[in-house]
Amino acid sequence: MAMKKAKRDQLAKRGYKITSAQEFLGLSDEEIAVIDLKINLINMLREARKATGVTQKQLARLMRSSQSRVAMLESGSSDASLELICRALFTLGISAKQLGKTISAIRAA
Repeated sequence: MAMKKAKRDQLAKRGYKITSAQEFLGLSDEEIAVIDLKINLINMLREARKATGVTQKQLARLMRSSQSRVAMLESGSSDASLELICRALFTLGISAKQLGKTISAIRAA
């Protein structure tokens, strides 16, 4: 959510520096792109699982994993690898083409 200009100006007058998360954390454009990709794929996973009516426990069983691991994926844990997220999506029937569209949409942004 963007901060209102009046609030930004008020904080700047008080000596605060308003920056982006990327600048504050010192992240490169590539690192931000990977973060954006993970966020979009995690959202896709959560939506696909709910749309198919599959529970976290059922998805875990299909993936030969645990419910807590699926919950970790959906919560965006730093331990959630892109490989595991994609494996979960493939398990739910998401095609490589659908993943490709998601990835290309992020690259275009």
